[in-house]
Amino acid sequence: MFWSCGHCNNVKNQKKYQKGILDCCKTDPEEHIYFRLIDDEVSVAARQESDSFSGLTAELVNEVFNMKNTGMRVCKSDSRLKKLNFEMNVLYDYLEEIRKTPNSKVTLRKLKALLRRETAFAAFKRCYVREHIKEYPQLEQYIT
Repeated sequence: MFWSCGHCNNVKNQKKYQKGILDCCKTDPEEHIYFRLIDDEVSVAARQESDSFSGLTAELVNEVFNMKNTGMRVCKSDSRLKKLNFEMNVLYDYLEEIRKTPNSKVTLRKLKALLRRETAFAAFKRCYVREHIKEYPQLEQYIT
């Protein structure tokens, strides 16, 4: 996994993660991990408990969002959670819009952009849509 800040890199540099986490250049983390925001709490878990690389990677992501054992980690975790909440709320707003007007080309374009892998917190947004695909079948093409 690639991290872009000192906080995340500091968490990743712990000895326990040297055992092996997913290499996102070779393996798509979205295929092996559930990324969820539930009631203002980040929950990341391996899709298969027996997959040690995915399990360790999920543990790492959980720590990045939830570890609050120092003042800086409290600040960084809270900031990251606030940004994730913002991104998810934007997604929820557009999903509500597409529910009301399922054929809106403008809303579909906005959702397509939001669900791109390059966007902030893409794994969380894409996982949410995957888990609710029956409600939004027109979005399946954007998460495959």
